[in-house]
Formats: sequence, structure tokens, C-alpha cells
Amino acid sequence: MRTTDNNGGYLFKNEEFIHKENLSRIANKSLLNLQESNADLLIFPHSLGVHKDDVEKSTIFSMDDECITTYNLMGFVGCNNSQLTITSRFSNEDDKDYFLHYMLQKVFAINILDFDQKSNKENIWDFLIYLFPYFLKKAYAQGLFKAYRRNEYNNANIKGTININRHIQKNIPFRGHIAYTTREHSYDNDITQLIRHTIEYIKLHPFGKGVLLKDNETREIVQKFIFVTDATYNKNERNKIIAKNLKPFAHPYFFEYKLLQKICLQILRREKLSYVKDENKIYGLLFDGAWLWEEYLNTLLKDKFIHPENKTGKHKQYLFEGNKQSIYPDFISKDKPFIVGDAKYIPLDKQGSYNENSERAVSIYYKTLAYMYRFNSTKGFLIYPTKNEENLYEELKIQDTEGILQKIGLAIPQNVNNYNHFTQRIIINEKILNII
Repeated sequence: MRTTDNNGGYLFKNEEFIHKENLSRIANKSLLNLQESNADLLIFPHSLGVHKDDVEKSTIFSMDDECITTYNLMGFVGCNNSQLTITSRFSNEDDKDYFLHYMLQKVFAINILDFDQKSNKENIWDFLIYLFPYFLKKAYAQGLFKAYRRNEYNNANIKGTININRHIQKNIPFRGHIAYTTREHSYDNDITQLIRHTIEYIKLHPFGKGVLLKDNETREIVQKFIFVTDATYNKNERNKIIAKNLKPFAHPYFFEYKLLQKICLQILRREKLSYVKDENKIYGLLFDGAWLWEEYLNTLLKDKFIHPENKTGKHKQYLFEGNKQSIYPDFISKDKPFIVGDAKYIPLDKQGSYNENSERAVSIYYKTLAYMYRFNSTKGFLIYPTKNEENLYEELKIQDTEGILQKIGLAIPQNVNNYNHFTQRIIINEKILNII
């Protein structure tokens, strides 16, 4: 099945009712609960529930007897033989999801290759390969992972526990060697072997070399993992290494390796997850559109605006004196007089629940207006994506004040021939983006 984000309700087609039972295991459940109980479900941002941003309380989709209603999540999710693909709402039914790929390219600084030669399903899996260098760098920033490893030797330099059975098998008649086992702290371990197998798998992908050789830092890190695993790497032991890594990773210091392990497992188990047979097993790859849209806008605005991050505490602000009540406006101008802005992935140009006369719309404005008051600002903006041919601008004058709230719709190109055409057009729209 296929639908878009924020679909307003997708009615089941007659042939799709057979998927209702499987999809009901996913519908109306919080992201946090789904992710905690399903290791093969990968959701970005991966820090759900840690930063009290309420993302973890949302659902992938809600469902009743007749329809599925989606929200801000994009990607795919499945259970048993049922799979639901959720593209961005800026992807036409028969087109590729250029907008989602473009945001990923900007946020994670990745090169997207051969996009137009692949099916939509293949492109969804390719997200993981695109993201691999980004999370490899984050993990390596904590150092090469080191762990205890059990090694077996058969020589005269005994320094561990003698293995009697193996010694009898290998050393009779006796020739001076002893079979023994040691437990050694090593860079060559199950985690680094998993990363090595993933590197070798990606090398065989049609654009894998372009991903692994995209910059000097990536190349150097890849070579480090190849070097420390070269003595014991065996491509025929891939399934064995995968099995050893199925237990969730936990380490008080090397915590960045946890997500990298999950990404490696999904890349290596790609075919199995595509045709998963385990009963009632939920699997998938999803991106929160609101988070991705905000991070994408930061790549456009970072020269003139600060982007406070509630996920890291960077540029934390406070509402009251004495550092009371921390707040995180999406954007604050670096220069005074301050301009504050809010990223909105919801369709603010859509009539109905988002128009100025609805209670929901008023609540959307409240936060930005509060931030304007806090920073003594007379200028604020909301920025959202739109299918309009050109960027949209609307100024809302705040009653009996000098304050102005600007609604900005960044035009997402439609009716494009290919990914390069889409990129060229959206770059033009980005360059002429006019913020008060």
C-alpha cells in the first residue's frame, strides 16, 4: 500500500482490506512503544523520548474501519506480508520522492547517486547506505570500539586456558604446541567486524564506492576499520557476525555505536527485512518530517540565524530570569533587533483546520508570538513547504501593536523531469527566500 504524509485520511481500496489486520498491529500506537519492542523498526530522530519533545507520543498512523490517517512520518513500515509506504505529500502518486531525498541530502551532507534509475522501494533502502558514513563518523568520534574477544591459539607461547579437547585433536603426536584460549581486549571484535562486513557489502552496491569515498574523513575511517579487522575478516562468516550482533548494544561510553549497529544490521539484512516471514514482526524505516524540515531549514538559515537544539541543549534560552524554564525557539537571528522563527511542516496554506479562523491555527501561532514577546521582537515568521509554483508570503499584523508575523511558504517544485531538475529548481526558490 502507498500513501503520503498528512494525507487527511486514505480510504482503503477493495483489494487492500486484506492488510487491515496486520496494519492494526502498528496503528494508533506510540512511536516509543513500537520502537522499544521492535528492533527492526528504525525511526529518525533516533533519540525518541530522551528530550521531552513529545515526538515519541505520536503515532505512525491512525486507522479505523475505512481509512488510514498519516501525520508527519515518512518512509515505510510493515508487518507480516503487509507493507505501507508513506512518501512526502510533495511526491505525486507515480513519481519518485525527490523532496524527501533532497532534505536527507542537505541535512546529512550526502551525495545521492543514480536516483532516477531505481524504484521507490529500492530508494527507501538506499537511505540507509546514504546515512552510513554520517553515523560512522559520529561513532568514530568516540574512538575505535574496543571489547573483549575470545581467541583460540595453538603454539608454544601459552598464555591462557588450555583447551584439552582441541589440544588432543591438533597436537598428537606432541610437537611442542599447546592449544589454549585467551580473552583479550581488542579492536577486532563483533561490533567492528559488523562494520567491516557492512563496508564490504556497500562496496558491491552500484553507487557504494561513491558513498564510501565521498570525502577524505570517510575514506580514512573506513581504512581504519579495514585495518583492525583484516586479520580475522571472512566474508563467509557474515551470518555468524550478524547473529552475534542481534542482541541490542549497550555501552556507557561508546553509545554512538548503538545506532550504527542497528543501521549495519538493517543494511546487511535488507533482503530478509524486505520479505520478512516472522509472525507479527514489525519492521521499517521512518523519518519524522517535522524534525527533518527543521534541520533542512537550518542549512539554509544558519548564516544569519541561531538554531537552538533541544536534543543537545545547544543555544539553550530561558523564559524567565534566573535561568528558569528553558525554551528552544527554532530560529533566532544573530543580530538585533531579534527576529524569531518557527519551522512548520504542516500544510499552512491548506484551508480548513489550518486557516486563521480555527482554534488549531491560533495555537500554532501562540508559541512564536510568545517567543517574540520574550526577545522583545516585532518580527517573527512561520515557514512551511508548499506545492505552489512560487514562494508564498503573507504578513499578519498583530492587533494594536507594531508586531508582524510573516507566513512563508517555500515552493517545492512539482512536475519535474528528474532529480537534477528538481534540485535546480528548489535551489532557485531557496536563493530568493525573503525573510523580514
